[in-house]
Amino acid sequence: MSEHHNIVLYDTIQQVNTVDPSYYERFDVKRGLRNANGSGVVAGVTNISSVHGYVMSDEVKVPDDGHLTLRGYDLYDLIGQDGPERRFNFEEVAYLLLMGELPTRTQLEQFVAAIDEQRELPDGFTASIIMHSTPLDVMNMLQRSVLMLYGHDPQPEDRSLEHEIATSISLLSRLTRIAVLSYYAVQSKFRGGSMIMHPFVPGQSTAETFLSMLRPDQKFTPEEARMLDIMFTIHAEHGGGNNSTFTCRVLSSSDTDPYAAYAGAIGSLKGFRHGGANHKVRAMHADIKEHVSDWGRDDEVASYLAKIVNKQAYDNSGLIYGMGHAVYTRSDPRAVVLKSYASQLAQGTEFEAEFRLLETIERLSPDVMRTERNITKDVCANVDMYSGFVYSMLGIPEDLFTPLFACARIAGWSAHRVEESIGGKRIVRPAYMSTCKDPRPYVPIEER
Repeated sequence: MSEHHNIVLYDTIQQVNTVDPSYYERFDVKRGLRNANGSGVVAGVTNISSVHGYVMSDEVKVPDDGHLTLRGYDLYDLIGQDGPERRFNFEEVAYLLLMGELPTRTQLEQFVAAIDEQRELPDGFTASIIMHSTPLDVMNMLQRSVLMLYGHDPQPEDRSLEHEIATSISLLSRLTRIAVLSYYAVQSKFRGGSMIMHPFVPGQSTAETFLSMLRPDQKFTPEEARMLDIMFTIHAEHGGGNNSTFTCRVLSSSDTDPYAAYAGAIGSLKGFRHGGANHKVRAMHADIKEHVSDWGRDDEVASYLAKIVNKQAYDNSGLIYGMGHAVYTRSDPRAVVLKSYASQLAQGTEFEAEFRLLETIERLSPDVMRTERNITKDVCANVDMYSGFVYSMLGIPEDLFTPLFACARIAGWSAHRVEESIGGKRIVRPAYMSTCKDPRPYVPIEER
């Protein structure tokens, strides 16, 4: 359709879809399901995880150190200490989320073996689905692939717990391969690259499988695999209120099939206000690196951050991406973990100067926001401040940042779907206040 026709047909589209902002206050609408004091509207209860970033005292939000607990276990404890004997944690955490308890060694071995058995994709899946009508974005390919796996399930409408767990394990196993194959399909179709299809290596962990599928020579170091495993573990779960998990629970409450629910969650995660935020952060970092001549000078970095906050630089949004979170105030435990490991990984490499710049951005941003915009609330770095940087150090292309997030978060989505299916028992159906002009007399088409 021509641009002229677009103007003629849709010249009122913004006007008719604009709601008077005063209505939100008049009807006490919780925009974004957030209360006026910044706390979240309680929409459910969960035994799966707790995202703690503040305490409420006399209805006042008081900042606190951030903590993320999974089934009652602190994230810091689940990740454990680094060292040559450090084992992979993601599969253990995925078991914990699904089954509710930490596995014994035998249970973990059985769970890992079950994941390993599902790595193979259905016959012809890569050629007929992944390489056919390939979309530009890998996240859309993940959505489509999950929906198409419905057709390869002999009992896709089975709602039994056995089938739910089997489906979760299957997707935990397959999404990493689908993501990498989709990336190469996109490269081949749109970017002049090659379609690389490695056979998976039996016995490898999820992190190792991702790296061996991605690297043209299938080689990686133990340190790289451990770092990626930490990324998977950090991204596995983050409460019931985050947008993609809530999407999964809302869809599950309608009694739809698991594939439809997980595909919806993937669509949510793609958004730039959610999992796709890492793209915004990396783009902003690139912009800062380009416009700040001396990364080591606080005054130069602060001056450019002030321009960003005042909507005079980068995308003119006024946002310092990677800073601030809906729940965390003083600290985001995921960012704390990533920063620690990123520091170790960058030390003595070409990435060390950039890491120091990110530290500076994190340190200076709260003061800049306070001075330039009078933002007095506690603002901490969120997980996206360092996640894209770590991926870059591992040689993971940006097109795979958010898909990797999805490959990890399927563990949390699965746990929440099962919990919603067992304990929810009601379709999620909030109310919207109508502001329609009522009544409007119908006018025959000849008289319009």
